[in-house]
Amino acid sequence: MKSKLNIDPKMVDSARNHAANIAKDMQEFIDAHTTVSTERTILRLLGVDGIDDVETPLPNVVVEQIQAAGGLQRGTAYWMGNAMIQTGLTPQEIAEKVSAGELEITKLDTASAKDAEAAIMPAVHESLKKIKAQTAKRDEYLKTLGEGTKPYLYVIVATGNIYEDVVQAKAAARQGADVIAVIRTTAQSLLDYVPYGPTTEGFGGTYATQENFRIMRKGLDEVGEEVGRYIRICNYSSGMCMPEIAAMGALERLDMMLNDAIYGILFRDINMQRTLVDQYMSRVIIGYCGIIFNSGEDNYLTTDDAYEAAHTVTASQFINEQFAVLANIKEEQMGLGHAFEMDPMTKNGFLYELAQAIMAKEIFPNACLKYMPPTKYMTGNIFRGHIQDALFNLVSVWSGQSIQLLGMMTEAILTPHMQDRYLSIENASYIFNNCRDLGEEVEFKKDGIIQKRAQLVLSKANDLLADIEKEGLFSTIEQGKFGGVKRPKDGGHGLDGVCVKDDQYFNPFIPLMKEGAE
Repeated sequence: MKSKLNIDPKMVDSARNHAANIAKDMQEFIDAHTTVSTERTILRLLGVDGIDDVETPLPNVVVEQIQAAGGLQRGTAYWMGNAMIQTGLTPQEIAEKVSAGELEITKLDTASAKDAEAAIMPAVHESLKKIKAQTAKRDEYLKTLGEGTKPYLYVIVATGNIYEDVVQAKAAARQGADVIAVIRTTAQSLLDYVPYGPTTEGFGGTYATQENFRIMRKGLDEVGEEVGRYIRICNYSSGMCMPEIAAMGALERLDMMLNDAIYGILFRDINMQRTLVDQYMSRVIIGYCGIIFNSGEDNYLTTDDAYEAAHTVTASQFINEQFAVLANIKEEQMGLGHAFEMDPMTKNGFLYELAQAIMAKEIFPNACLKYMPPTKYMTGNIFRGHIQDALFNLVSVWSGQSIQLLGMMTEAILTPHMQDRYLSIENASYIFNNCRDLGEEVEFKKDGIIQKRAQLVLSKANDLLADIEKEGLFSTIEQGKFGGVKRPKDGGHGLDGVCVKDDQYFNPFIPLMKEGAE
Protein backbone atom coordinates (compact mmCIF):
# COMPACT_ATOMS: atom_id res chain seq x y z
CA MET A 1 0.00 0.00 0.00
CA LYS A 2 1.37 3.40 -0.98
CA SER A 3 2.21 5.58 1.99
CA LYS A 4 -0.02 8.62 2.38
CA LEU A 5 2.80 10.12 4.44
CA ASN A 6 5.41 9.38 1.78
CA ILE A 7 7.60 7.65 4.34
CA ASP A 8 10.56 5.72 2.99
CA PRO A 9 9.97 1.93 3.17
CA LYS A 10 13.73 1.39 3.25
CA MET A 11 13.93 3.45 6.42
CA VAL A 12 11.11 1.39 7.96
CA ASP A 13 13.06 -1.76 7.08
CA SER A 14 16.22 -0.26 8.55
CA ALA A 15 14.49 0.60 11.83
CA ARG A 16 12.92 -2.85 12.02
CA ASN A 17 16.29 -4.53 11.40
CA HIS A 18 17.96 -2.47 14.12
CA ALA A 19 15.15 -3.41 16.53
CA ALA A 20 15.44 -7.09 15.59
CA ASN A 21 19.16 -7.04 16.37
CA ILE A 22 18.51 -5.29 19.68
CA ALA A 23 15.94 -7.92 20.67
CA LYS A 24 18.15 -10.82 19.57
CA ASP A 25 21.06 -9.45 21.58
CA MET A 26 18.83 -9.24 24.65
CA GLN A 27 17.44 -12.71 23.98
CA GLU A 28 20.90 -14.20 24.51
CA PHE A 29 20.86 -12.72 28.01
CA ILE A 30 17.27 -13.82 28.59
CA ASP A 31 17.92 -17.41 27.52
CA ALA A 32 20.80 -17.72 29.99
CA HIS A 33 18.83 -16.46 33.03
CA THR A 34 15.74 -17.17 35.06
CA THR A 35 13.92 -15.36 37.87
CA VAL A 36 11.87 -16.22 40.93
CA SER A 37 8.72 -14.95 39.20
CA THR A 38 9.34 -17.03 36.08
CA GLU A 39 9.86 -20.09 38.30
CA ARG A 40 6.67 -19.37 40.26
CA THR A 41 4.85 -19.18 36.92
CA ILE A 42 6.00 -22.70 36.07
CA LEU A 43 4.59 -23.94 39.39
CA ARG A 44 1.26 -22.18 38.79
CA LEU A 45 1.01 -23.75 35.36
CA LEU A 46 1.76 -27.14 36.95
CA GLY A 47 -1.32 -26.63 39.12
CA VAL A 48 0.20 -25.28 42.34
CA ASP A 49 -2.28 -22.88 43.99
CA GLY A 50 -3.41 -21.68 47.39
CA ILE A 51 -1.80 -19.98 50.38
CA ASP A 52 -0.25 -20.99 53.70
CA ASP A 53 -1.41 -20.02 57.19
CA VAL A 54 0.06 -16.51 56.85
CA GLU A 55 -1.40 -16.02 53.34
CA THR A 56 1.88 -16.56 51.47
CA PRO A 57 1.09 -18.08 48.04
CA LEU A 58 2.34 -21.66 47.78
CA PRO A 59 4.36 -20.92 44.61
CA ASN A 60 6.29 -18.36 46.65
CA VAL A 61 6.81 -20.82 49.50
CA VAL A 62 8.28 -23.47 47.20
CA VAL A 63 10.49 -21.10 45.18
CA GLU A 64 11.79 -19.41 48.34
CA GLN A 65 12.83 -22.79 49.74
CA ILE A 66 14.58 -23.73 46.49
CA GLN A 67 16.31 -20.35 46.25
CA ALA A 68 17.46 -20.45 49.89
CA ALA A 69 19.02 -23.87 49.26
CA GLY A 70 20.91 -22.56 46.22
CA GLY A 71 18.87 -24.58 43.75
CA LEU A 72 17.11 -21.89 41.74
CA GLN A 73 19.52 -22.11 38.82
CA ARG A 74 18.33 -25.65 38.11
CA GLY A 75 14.74 -24.48 37.93
CA THR A 76 11.54 -25.45 39.69
CA ALA A 77 10.51 -27.75 36.84
CA TYR A 78 13.46 -29.98 37.67
CA TRP A 79 12.92 -29.93 41.43
CA MET A 80 9.19 -30.53 41.11
CA GLY A 81 9.66 -33.36 38.61
CA ASN A 82 12.31 -34.93 40.80
CA ALA A 83 10.06 -34.66 43.87
CA MET A 84 7.24 -36.34 41.97
CA ILE A 85 9.57 -39.26 41.18
CA GLN A 86 10.82 -39.56 44.75
CA THR A 87 7.47 -39.11 46.55
CA GLY A 88 4.77 -40.17 44.09
CA LEU A 89 2.83 -36.99 44.94
CA THR A 90 1.25 -34.36 42.68
CA PRO A 91 2.76 -30.86 42.37
CA GLN A 92 -0.01 -29.45 44.61
CA GLU A 93 0.57 -32.11 47.27
CA ILE A 94 4.32 -31.51 47.17
CA ALA A 95 3.81 -27.75 47.60
CA GLU A 96 1.52 -28.35 50.57
CA LYS A 97 4.12 -30.56 52.23
CA VAL A 98 6.82 -27.95 51.64
CA SER A 99 4.53 -25.33 53.17
CA ALA A 100 3.85 -27.55 56.21
CA GLY A 101 7.57 -28.01 56.82
CA GLU A 102 7.33 -31.72 56.00
CA LEU A 103 9.49 -31.72 52.88
CA GLU A 104 12.74 -30.07 51.75
CA ILE A 105 12.48 -30.38 48.02
CA THR A 106 16.19 -29.95 47.24
CA LYS A 107 17.32 -32.60 49.76
CA LEU A 108 15.61 -35.55 48.10
CA ASP A 109 17.57 -38.09 46.08
CA THR A 110 18.08 -36.70 42.59
CA ALA A 111 17.06 -38.17 39.24
CA SER A 112 18.29 -37.05 35.82
CA ALA A 113 16.87 -33.92 34.21
CA LYS A 114 15.40 -36.12 31.48
CA ASP A 115 13.50 -38.24 34.00
CA ALA A 116 12.37 -35.20 35.99
CA GLU A 117 10.99 -33.60 32.84
CA ALA A 118 9.18 -36.79 31.88
CA ALA A 119 7.57 -36.91 35.33
CA ILE A 120 5.95 -33.48 35.01
CA MET A 121 4.83 -33.75 31.39
CA PRO A 122 1.32 -35.04 32.19
CA ALA A 123 0.75 -31.95 34.37
CA VAL A 124 2.22 -29.72 31.64
CA HIS A 125 -0.15 -31.08 29.00
CA GLU A 126 -3.12 -30.86 31.37
CA SER A 127 -2.37 -27.16 31.88
CA LEU A 128 -2.04 -26.55 28.14
CA LYS A 129 -5.38 -28.27 27.52
CA LYS A 130 -7.09 -25.96 30.04
CA ILE A 131 -5.65 -22.90 28.35
CA LYS A 132 -6.56 -24.14 24.87
CA ALA A 133 -10.12 -24.79 26.06
CA GLN A 134 -10.41 -21.18 27.23
CA THR A 135 -9.04 -19.92 23.90
CA ALA A 136 -11.58 -22.08 22.07
CA LYS A 137 -14.37 -20.67 24.24
CA ARG A 138 -13.36 -17.12 23.28
CA ASP A 139 -13.34 -18.10 19.62
CA GLU A 140 -16.80 -19.63 19.98
CA TYR A 141 -18.18 -16.49 21.61
CA LEU A 142 -16.69 -14.33 18.84
CA LYS A 143 -18.26 -16.64 16.25
CA THR A 144 -21.71 -16.72 17.83
CA LEU A 145 -22.00 -13.27 19.44
CA GLY A 146 -19.59 -11.24 17.37
CA GLU A 147 -17.95 -8.10 18.75
CA GLY A 148 -17.83 -4.34 18.39
CA THR A 149 -16.36 -2.50 15.41
CA LYS A 150 -12.80 -1.19 15.65
CA PRO A 151 -11.63 1.00 17.18
CA TYR A 152 -12.79 -1.03 20.18
CA LEU A 153 -14.27 1.25 22.83
CA TYR A 154 -12.07 0.59 25.87
CA VAL A 155 -13.02 1.93 29.32
CA ILE A 156 -11.76 1.40 32.84
CA VAL A 157 -13.24 0.35 36.16
CA ALA A 158 -11.28 1.11 39.30
CA THR A 159 -13.42 0.91 42.43
CA GLY A 160 -11.11 -1.30 44.50
CA ASN A 161 -13.95 -3.78 45.04
CA ILE A 162 -14.20 -6.54 42.42
CA TYR A 163 -17.95 -6.94 42.92
CA GLU A 164 -18.57 -3.22 42.41
CA ASP A 165 -16.21 -3.35 39.41
CA VAL A 166 -18.50 -5.97 37.85
CA VAL A 167 -21.56 -3.73 38.36
CA GLN A 168 -19.80 -0.82 36.67
CA ALA A 169 -18.35 -3.03 33.92
CA LYS A 170 -21.79 -4.38 33.02
CA ALA A 171 -23.19 -0.86 32.92
CA ALA A 172 -20.38 0.23 30.58
CA ALA A 173 -20.99 -2.76 28.30
CA ARG A 174 -24.67 -1.89 28.07
CA GLN A 175 -23.67 1.68 27.16
CA GLY A 176 -21.53 0.40 24.28
CA ALA A 177 -18.08 -0.45 25.66
CA ASP A 178 -16.21 -3.29 23.94
CA VAL A 179 -13.32 -3.70 26.39
CA ILE A 180 -13.33 -3.37 30.17
CA ALA A 181 -9.95 -2.72 31.78
CA VAL A 182 -9.83 -3.47 35.50
CA ILE A 183 -7.29 -1.00 36.85
CA ARG A 184 -4.90 -2.62 39.30
CA THR A 185 -4.56 -1.24 42.82
CA THR A 186 -1.76 1.26 43.36
CA ALA A 187 1.69 -0.32 43.88
CA GLN A 188 0.64 -3.95 43.30
CA SER A 189 3.30 -3.99 40.59
CA LEU A 190 5.94 -3.83 43.34
CA LEU A 191 4.58 -6.81 45.29
CA ASP A 192 6.73 -9.91 44.70
CA TYR A 193 3.72 -12.18 45.09
CA VAL A 194 0.18 -12.33 43.73
CA PRO A 195 -2.57 -11.86 46.35
CA TYR A 196 -5.06 -14.69 46.69
CA GLY A 197 -8.83 -14.81 46.37
CA PRO A 198 -11.51 -12.14 45.81
CA THR A 199 -10.71 -8.66 47.11
CA THR A 200 -12.95 -5.78 48.11
CA GLU A 201 -10.42 -3.10 49.06
CA GLY A 202 -7.87 -1.38 46.89
CA PHE A 203 -6.54 2.15 46.38
CA GLY A 204 -6.97 3.55 42.87
CA GLY A 205 -7.92 0.12 41.54
CA THR A 206 -8.59 -3.52 42.38
CA TYR A 207 -6.06 -6.24 43.16
CA ALA A 208 -5.21 -8.48 40.22
CA THR A 209 -5.87 -12.00 41.53
CA GLN A 210 -6.91 -15.16 39.75
CA GLU A 211 -10.25 -15.23 41.55
CA ASN A 212 -10.92 -11.60 40.62
CA PHE A 213 -10.17 -12.49 37.00
CA ARG A 214 -12.66 -15.36 37.24
CA ILE A 215 -15.36 -13.14 38.77
CA MET A 216 -15.00 -10.43 36.12
CA ARG A 217 -14.87 -12.97 33.28
CA LYS A 218 -18.14 -14.51 34.48
CA GLY A 219 -19.79 -11.08 34.73
CA LEU A 220 -18.69 -9.99 31.27
CA ASP A 221 -19.82 -13.27 29.71
CA GLU A 222 -23.24 -12.69 31.27
CA VAL A 223 -23.57 -9.15 29.96
CA GLY A 224 -22.10 -10.15 26.60
CA GLU A 225 -24.86 -12.68 26.11
CA GLU A 226 -27.38 -10.03 27.18
CA VAL A 227 -26.18 -7.34 24.74
CA GLY A 228 -25.31 -9.75 21.96
CA ARG A 229 -21.59 -9.14 21.54
CA TYR A 230 -18.43 -10.46 23.19
CA ILE A 231 -17.02 -8.10 25.84
CA ARG A 232 -13.27 -8.26 26.31
CA ILE A 233 -11.51 -8.00 29.67
CA CYS A 234 -8.10 -6.38 30.17
CA ASN A 235 -5.77 -6.46 33.17
CA TYR A 236 -2.08 -6.06 33.93
CA SER A 237 0.68 -8.54 33.10
CA SER A 238 3.43 -6.31 34.43
CA GLY A 239 5.45 -5.60 37.53
CA MET A 240 7.31 -8.06 39.74
CA CYS A 241 4.87 -10.89 38.91
CA MET A 242 4.54 -10.24 35.18
CA PRO A 243 4.63 -13.87 33.95
CA GLU A 244 2.53 -15.21 36.83
CA ILE A 245 -0.30 -12.86 36.00
CA ALA A 246 -0.02 -13.77 32.32
CA ALA A 247 -0.53 -17.41 33.32
CA MET A 248 -3.57 -16.47 35.40
CA GLY A 249 -4.94 -14.46 32.49
CA ALA A 250 -4.50 -17.43 30.18
CA LEU A 251 -6.26 -19.79 32.59
CA GLU A 252 -9.19 -17.39 33.18
CA ARG A 253 -9.62 -16.20 29.58
CA LEU A 254 -8.52 -12.61 29.72
CA ASP A 255 -8.42 -11.02 26.28
CA MET A 256 -5.94 -8.17 26.70
CA MET A 257 -3.06 -7.59 29.10
CA LEU A 258 -0.94 -4.51 29.67
CA ASN A 259 2.50 -5.93 28.98
CA ASP A 260 5.58 -3.94 28.00
CA ALA A 261 9.24 -4.92 27.74
CA ILE A 262 10.51 -1.65 29.24
CA TYR A 263 7.67 0.03 31.18
CA GLY A 264 8.35 -1.59 34.56
CA ILE A 265 12.00 -0.58 34.40
CA LEU A 266 11.31 3.08 33.73
CA PHE A 267 8.14 3.77 35.68
CA ARG A 268 8.25 1.27 38.56
CA ASP A 269 12.05 1.02 39.03
CA ILE A 270 12.03 -2.76 38.64
CA ASN A 271 15.47 -4.09 37.80
CA MET A 272 15.99 -4.24 34.04
CA GLN A 273 17.53 -7.72 34.08
CA ARG A 274 14.55 -9.07 36.00
CA THR A 275 12.02 -7.34 33.75
CA LEU A 276 13.51 -8.45 30.45
CA VAL A 277 13.68 -12.11 31.53
CA ASP A 278 10.13 -12.01 32.89
CA GLN A 279 8.65 -10.29 29.85
CA TYR A 280 9.78 -13.18 27.65
CA MET A 281 7.97 -15.82 29.70
CA SER A 282 4.89 -13.61 29.95
CA ARG A 283 4.81 -13.03 26.20
CA VAL A 284 5.24 -16.68 25.32
CA ILE A 285 2.10 -17.35 27.39
CA ILE A 286 0.25 -14.40 25.84
CA GLY A 287 1.17 -15.53 22.33
CA TYR A 288 0.03 -19.07 23.04
CA CYS A 289 -3.47 -18.24 24.20
CA GLY A 290 -4.42 -15.43 21.83
CA ILE A 291 -4.30 -12.56 24.34
CA ILE A 292 -3.62 -9.11 22.87
CA PHE A 293 -0.81 -7.38 24.74
CA ASN A 294 -0.86 -3.61 25.21
CA SER A 295 2.57 -1.99 25.36
CA GLY A 296 3.13 1.21 27.31
CA GLU A 297 4.85 3.68 25.02
CA ASP A 298 2.22 6.29 25.87
CA ASN A 299 3.83 6.63 29.29
CA TYR A 300 7.01 8.11 27.80
CA LEU A 301 4.99 11.17 26.87
CA THR A 302 3.90 11.81 30.45
CA THR A 303 7.52 12.16 31.62
CA ASP A 304 8.96 13.63 28.43
CA ASP A 305 7.72 16.15 25.87
CA ALA A 306 5.31 14.60 23.35
CA TYR A 307 6.57 16.73 20.49
CA GLU A 308 10.30 16.39 21.09
CA ALA A 309 10.24 12.75 22.23
CA ALA A 310 7.78 11.34 19.68
CA HIS A 311 10.55 9.31 18.03
CA THR A 312 11.20 7.41 21.27
CA VAL A 313 7.63 6.11 21.10
CA THR A 314 8.17 4.84 17.55
CA ALA A 315 11.53 3.29 18.47
CA SER A 316 9.98 1.50 21.45
CA GLN A 317 7.13 0.22 19.26
CA PHE A 318 9.71 -1.38 16.98
CA ILE A 319 11.49 -2.96 19.97
CA ASN A 320 8.26 -4.24 21.52
CA GLU A 321 7.29 -5.69 18.15
CA GLN A 322 10.57 -7.61 17.86
CA PHE A 323 10.45 -8.95 21.43
CA ALA A 324 6.94 -10.16 20.56
CA VAL A 325 8.22 -11.85 17.40
CA LEU A 326 10.76 -13.79 19.49
CA ALA A 327 7.91 -14.97 21.74
CA ASN A 328 5.92 -16.14 18.69
CA ILE A 329 3.15 -13.56 19.07
CA LYS A 330 1.02 -12.94 15.99
CA GLU A 331 0.89 -9.41 14.58
CA GLU A 332 -2.81 -9.06 15.33
CA GLN A 333 -2.04 -9.66 19.04
CA MET A 334 0.46 -6.79 19.15
CA GLY A 335 -1.34 -3.91 20.82
CA LEU A 336 1.52 -1.47 20.32
CA GLY A 337 0.89 1.72 22.25
CA HIS A 338 0.99 5.44 21.52
CA ALA A 339 -0.86 8.50 22.76
CA PHE A 340 -2.48 11.85 22.00
CA GLU A 341 -0.44 13.79 24.57
CA MET A 342 0.87 17.01 23.03
CA ASP A 343 0.28 20.33 24.73
CA PRO A 344 -3.09 21.49 23.30
CA MET A 345 -1.65 25.00 22.98
CA THR A 346 0.91 23.75 20.40
CA LYS A 347 0.34 25.43 17.04
CA ASN A 348 -0.75 22.74 14.54
CA GLY A 349 -0.62 20.16 17.33
CA PHE A 350 -3.57 18.30 15.81
CA LEU A 351 -1.61 17.88 12.56
CA TYR A 352 1.40 16.49 14.42
CA GLU A 353 -0.80 14.09 16.38
CA LEU A 354 -2.47 12.94 13.17
CA ALA A 355 0.91 12.40 11.51
CA GLN A 356 2.11 10.27 14.42
CA ALA A 357 -1.06 8.15 14.50
CA ILE A 358 -1.16 7.52 10.76
CA MET A 359 2.56 6.73 10.74
CA ALA A 360 2.03 4.08 13.43
CA LYS A 361 -0.71 2.49 11.31
CA GLU A 362 1.42 2.54 8.17
CA ILE A 363 4.47 1.03 9.89
CA PHE A 364 2.49 -1.61 11.80
CA PRO A 365 -0.51 -2.21 9.49
CA ASN A 366 -1.50 -5.58 10.96
CA ALA A 367 -0.92 -4.71 14.62
CA CYS A 368 -3.81 -4.13 17.02
CA LEU A 369 -2.71 -0.57 17.80
CA LYS A 370 -3.79 0.89 21.13
CA TYR A 371 -4.31 4.65 21.22
CA MET A 372 -4.26 6.44 24.57
CA PRO A 373 -6.18 9.66 25.37
CA PRO A 374 -4.94 13.04 26.57
CA THR A 375 -4.11 13.01 30.28
CA LYS A 376 -1.02 15.14 30.89
CA TYR A 377 -2.70 18.42 29.89
CA MET A 378 -6.16 17.74 31.28
CA THR A 379 -6.77 20.58 33.72
CA GLY A 380 -10.08 19.85 35.40
CA ASN A 381 -11.91 22.08 32.90
CA ILE A 382 -14.40 19.41 31.85
CA PHE A 383 -15.62 21.33 28.81
CA ARG A 384 -12.18 21.78 27.27
CA GLY A 385 -11.37 18.21 28.29
CA HIS A 386 -14.38 16.88 26.40
CA ILE A 387 -13.22 18.79 23.28
CA GLN A 388 -9.67 17.41 23.65
CA ASP A 389 -11.16 13.92 23.81
CA ALA A 390 -13.27 14.63 20.72
CA LEU A 391 -10.16 15.63 18.73
CA PHE A 392 -8.46 12.47 19.99
CA ASN A 393 -11.44 10.40 18.82
CA LEU A 394 -11.28 12.08 15.41
CA VAL A 395 -7.60 11.22 14.96
CA SER A 396 -8.31 7.65 16.02
CA VAL A 397 -11.04 6.87 13.47
CA TRP A 398 -9.21 8.85 10.78
CA SER A 399 -5.98 6.87 11.26
CA GLY A 400 -7.58 3.45 11.71
CA GLN A 401 -6.62 2.60 15.29
CA SER A 402 -7.71 -0.74 16.79
CA ILE A 403 -8.14 -0.10 20.51
CA GLN A 404 -9.33 3.24 21.82
CA LEU A 405 -8.94 3.95 25.52
CA LEU A 406 -11.64 6.55 25.89
CA GLY A 407 -10.72 9.84 27.43
CA MET A 408 -12.79 11.08 30.37
CA MET A 409 -13.71 14.70 30.77
CA THR A 410 -13.22 14.29 34.53
CA GLU A 411 -9.58 13.21 34.06
CA ALA A 412 -7.42 14.95 36.69
CA ILE A 413 -10.43 15.31 38.98
CA LEU A 414 -11.70 11.87 40.02
CA THR A 415 -12.06 8.21 39.09
CA PRO A 416 -14.78 8.13 36.42
CA HIS A 417 -18.40 7.80 37.44
CA MET A 418 -20.75 5.75 35.28
CA GLN A 419 -22.18 8.87 33.70
CA ASP A 420 -18.67 10.05 32.75
CA ARG A 421 -18.13 6.80 30.85
CA TYR A 422 -21.50 7.19 29.17
CA LEU A 423 -20.61 10.67 27.89
CA SER A 424 -17.22 9.43 26.65
CA ILE A 425 -18.79 6.48 24.84
CA GLU A 426 -21.41 8.77 23.32
CA ASN A 427 -18.71 11.20 22.16
CA ALA A 428 -16.63 8.47 20.52
CA SER A 429 -19.59 6.67 18.97
CA TYR A 430 -20.85 9.90 17.39
CA ILE A 431 -17.46 10.75 15.86
CA PHE A 432 -16.66 7.19 14.78
CA ASN A 433 -19.98 6.91 12.96
CA ASN A 434 -19.89 10.32 11.33
CA CYS A 435 -16.26 10.01 10.21
CA ARG A 436 -16.03 6.25 9.65
CA ASP A 437 -14.45 6.40 6.19
CA LEU A 438 -12.66 9.74 6.49
CA GLY A 439 -9.24 8.10 6.31
CA GLU A 440 -10.07 6.51 2.95
CA GLU A 441 -11.15 9.84 1.49
CA VAL A 442 -8.30 12.14 2.51
CA GLU A 443 -4.77 12.41 1.12
CA PHE A 444 -2.06 14.75 2.35
CA LYS A 445 -0.18 17.57 0.69
CA LYS A 446 3.19 16.46 -0.65
CA ASP A 447 5.96 17.76 1.60
CA GLY A 448 3.36 19.47 3.78
CA ILE A 449 3.38 19.70 7.57
CA ILE A 450 1.93 16.22 8.14
CA GLN A 451 4.23 14.38 5.73
CA LYS A 452 7.36 16.18 6.90
CA ARG A 453 6.52 15.55 10.54
CA ALA A 454 6.10 11.81 10.03
CA GLN A 455 9.29 11.58 7.98
CA LEU A 456 11.26 13.43 10.66
CA VAL A 457 9.97 11.27 13.52
CA LEU A 458 10.73 8.06 11.62
CA SER A 459 14.23 9.26 10.76
CA LYS A 460 14.97 10.13 14.39
CA ALA A 461 13.56 6.77 15.55
CA ASN A 462 15.81 4.96 13.07
CA ASP A 463 18.84 6.90 14.32
CA LEU A 464 17.96 6.10 17.94
CA LEU A 465 17.56 2.40 17.16
CA ALA A 466 20.93 2.39 15.40
CA ASP A 467 22.50 3.89 18.53
CA ILE A 468 20.78 1.33 20.77
CA GLU A 469 22.02 -1.50 18.56
CA LYS A 470 25.60 -0.26 19.02
CA GLU A 471 25.37 0.50 22.74
CA GLY A 472 22.94 -2.21 23.88
CA LEU A 473 19.52 -1.78 25.47
CA PHE A 474 20.85 -1.88 29.03
CA SER A 475 23.19 1.05 28.38
CA THR A 476 20.47 3.01 26.57
CA ILE A 477 18.12 2.72 29.55
CA GLU A 478 20.92 3.73 31.92
CA GLN A 479 21.38 6.90 29.85
CA GLY A 480 17.69 7.83 30.13
CA LYS A 481 16.88 7.81 26.41
CA PHE A 482 13.33 6.52 26.98
CA GLY A 483 10.89 8.75 28.80
CA GLY A 484 13.73 10.86 30.15
CA VAL A 485 14.11 8.30 32.99
CA LYS A 486 17.50 6.77 33.92
CA ARG A 487 17.77 3.36 35.59
CA PRO A 488 20.95 1.44 36.55
CA LYS A 489 21.51 -2.11 35.30
CA ASP A 490 22.21 -3.38 38.82
CA GLY A 491 19.63 -1.22 40.61
CA GLY A 492 15.90 -1.23 41.18
CA HIS A 493 13.59 -3.81 42.68
CA GLY A 494 14.02 -7.54 42.24
CA LEU A 495 17.63 -8.09 41.13
CA ASP A 496 18.13 -10.63 43.92
CA GLY A 497 15.49 -12.76 42.18
CA VAL A 498 17.60 -13.23 39.02
CA CYS A 499 20.08 -16.08 38.47
CA VAL A 500 22.03 -17.84 35.72
CA LYS A 501 20.60 -21.21 34.65
CA ASP A 502 22.72 -24.33 35.09
CA ASP A 503 23.23 -27.04 32.46
CA GLN A 504 20.33 -29.17 33.76
CA TYR A 505 17.77 -26.36 33.69
CA PHE A 506 14.61 -26.82 31.66
CA ASN A 507 11.27 -25.07 31.26
CA PRO A 508 8.93 -27.33 29.25
CA PHE A 509 6.26 -24.68 28.76
CA ILE A 510 8.27 -22.35 26.53
CA PRO A 511 9.02 -24.76 23.65
CA LEU A 512 5.56 -26.33 23.77
CA MET A 513 3.75 -22.99 23.87
CA LYS A 514 5.84 -21.61 21.02
CA GLU A 515 4.90 -24.67 18.98
CA GLY A 516 1.22 -24.21 19.85
CA ALA A 517 1.10 -27.71 21.37
CA GLU A 518 -1.43 -29.14 23.82
